Amino acid sequence: MLHIVVCIKQVPDSREIRIDPKNNTLIRQGVPSIVNFYDMHGLEEALRIKDETGARVTVVTMGPPPAEKGLKECISLGADDAVLVTDRGFAGADTLATSYVVARTIRKIAETWGPVDIVFCGKQTLDGDTGQVGPGVACRLDLEQLTYVNKVVDVDEQNRKVRVHRLLEDGIEVVETSMPVLITALKELNKVRRASMPGMIRAARYKPTVWTTADFPDLERAKIGLKGSPTIVAKTWVPEVKAVKTNMIAYDTPEAAAAQLADQLMTKDMQTLLDWT
Repeated sequence: MLHIVVCIKQVPDSREIRIDPKNNTLIRQGVPSIVNFYDMHGLEEALRIKDETGARVTVVTMGPPPAEKGLKECISLGADDAVLVTDRGFAGADTLATSYVVARTIRKIAETWGPVDIVFCGKQTLDGDTGQVGPGVACRLDLEQLTYVNKVVDVDEQNRKVRVHRLLEDGIEVVETSMPVLITALKELNKVRRASMPGMIRAARYKPTVWTTADFPDLERAKIGLKGSPTIVAKTWVPEVKAVKTNMIAYDTPEAAAAQLADQLMTKDMQTLLDWT
C-alpha cells in the first residue's frame, strides 16, 4: 500500500491582510488563517490517488497549536492521519530551518507508520511566496523531485513509477521518475473536493499527533528556529498607491467604440514617438 505525506501550512487569508502603516509589518491579529491553497491541491491529488489505489495519506504541518484547525480540515476531506509539529524552539524559522524540521518529521513519520512513497507540497505559500521548502525537503531526504506539476498522469505502484506534466514557461514537460518522490502542486492540478458529513464528524473528534522538540532527541538545535535561519529581512514597505487616469468610451455600437479606441491609441502612440525623438 502506498504511503503519501502531504505538507501543509496555515497562512493569513490574503483577502484580509492589512499593513501597519507605522512599522510596515503584517497585522496578524484578528486576521483569519486558512490552509495554503496550493497545499490543498496537493492534498486533493493525494486523496485522488488514495481513491484509486487505497493509499494511506498522512498530513503534516509545522506551526503554533492553532494550526490543528488546518489539520482537522484535511482529515474532514479524507486524510487518514495528521501530525502537528509545534514548539517554541521552532518559532521564527525561515525556509532553510523549516525544510530541516519538516524533513526530520517525514523521516519520523516513515519510522512510525511505514516508508513514504510520495510527498506532496504546494508550489509555494501565500505568505512567504518563495517556493523553497518543497525542494529543500526533497534535497534533505534525497528524494526525486517534480516541481510545478499541473497533472499527475500515472502512479504505477507495482513498478514504482510516477509520470506527470510540469508546467513550464514555454510549454508542458512530460516527466517519469521513480518513487520515492516529492511533487509540488499547482492550482491547475485539480479541483479541491468538499468535505462529507461523515468526514466532518470524524474531523471534529480527531486529535492530531503532536510532536515537539522532545520527540526529536537528535535534532540539531543550531538548525531550527531563529538560530537556524540565516535569512534577514532588511526592509519592508507598502507599495505607493498611484492614481491612474482613465478615459471612458461610450458609443451606440461596438464598431464605433472600437474606432474611437483605435484613434486614441494611435494618438497616444504618436505622442510617445514624438517624446522619444
